[in-house]
Amino acid sequence: MTRSPLFRRDYGLIWSAGLVSDTGDWLLMIALPLFAFSATGSALGASTVFLAELIPMLLAGTFLGVLVDRWDPRRTMIVTALIQGVALLPLLAAGPDRMGIVYAVAAVQACLGAVMNPARQSTVPRLLKPDELGRGNALLAISDNLARLVGSPLGGLAFAVSGLPGVVIVDAVSFGVTAVLVLFTRPLPPRVHEPGEESAPAVERRLLREWVEGMATIVRSRELATVTVIAIIGSVAQGVFLVLFIVYVTENLHAGDTEVGILRGVQAIGGVLGGLLTGLIVHRVAPRWLIGVGYLVFGALSLLTWNLAPVTTAVWVYAGLFIAMGLPGVATETGEITLVQTVTPRAALGRVIAAVRTISGAAQGVGLLVAGLIAASVGTVHVLDAQASLYLLCGVLALVFLGGGRTTRETVPEPAASAATPS
Repeated sequence: MTRSPLFRRDYGLIWSAGLVSDTGDWLLMIALPLFAFSATGSALGASTVFLAELIPMLLAGTFLGVLVDRWDPRRTMIVTALIQGVALLPLLAAGPDRMGIVYAVAAVQACLGAVMNPARQSTVPRLLKPDELGRGNALLAISDNLARLVGSPLGGLAFAVSGLPGVVIVDAVSFGVTAVLVLFTRPLPPRVHEPGEESAPAVERRLLREWVEGMATIVRSRELATVTVIAIIGSVAQGVFLVLFIVYVTENLHAGDTEVGILRGVQAIGGVLGGLLTGLIVHRVAPRWLIGVGYLVFGALSLLTWNLAPVTTAVWVYAGLFIAMGLPGVATETGEITLVQTVTPRAALGRVIAAVRTISGAAQGVGLLVAGLIAASVGTVHVLDAQASLYLLCGVLALVFLGGGRTTRETVPEPAASAATPS
């Protein structure tokens, strides 16, 4: 049996760093919307926090991805983690009458995350062999879900007990630990130029030109274009969920802050199980099926969840449903990132990941605005039903338009004369 990628020292350290950092992030991810909702008393008020994260990231996200391709990703992750920890500290002075601090810090953290996440994901193919990539991504999904499993309930509980300051301090410490873990990895070897890239003139390209090349890489590939469309639709649905989940739990289920954190976190139990299962089958199942079937199951479970309140409001029932959603959620996530890493030229991987994330962020912003504006007039459950239907549409698109077999990087031409070089 092949050894787990976790036994590779550098991958294991990157995996652990992500686990620590994401756990702290989930504390803040739960606490900030709860703080805004309690301060403003409205779904629109809570959605403003998410919009504050999205707007600056949308303006700068894809260009930050170009910088990730230029910089050494190891050094980038260390410096970014340290800045993230320091940038949280102004939240210690936040209050209901000083919401501007909350919005400003959320915006800064979003921009820094737009550097950290592509840097981490673009590092993985350089640490693992091609036949280990699928398992490595499944393990990253397990890490994400373990962080959610611990961070979400802890975030709701910590906010209920100690308010925002306690959450901020823990998250800041987590970024410091993240930087130390990445520091213990060995420096990455210089990036090997892909076939055809050697003839490129060794000149520095302008950010705008490289950004255009990253977008062109997506357009030239049917697989990348399809994944991007699916990401857009799924992100609209996610934006609706982020706003209305808190409203649904507090108003339809008559639960409190702690239950909000628990229900947001328990999906990670299914995510861990789904990551283990996906790691076993990823070599046998094409990304098309992981993405398509995963979205169909996720959408069906969502429809069931949002329409169950007239029958029961028992939190344990909804906890079970959210756990079940974690399995298909990890399947879609693993299928998408594996496909992107496989078909994207290595020199453009950072900017392509950042471009997809940024476009998805714009779509999520649309979902946030729509949910915040129409929920009161249309009804929370009706809007959430539409949200679940979008997931079903994603599944259909994946099964129809994604190829059924394995895809190789050669299917996408190299971006012309890319000059990204490690520092």
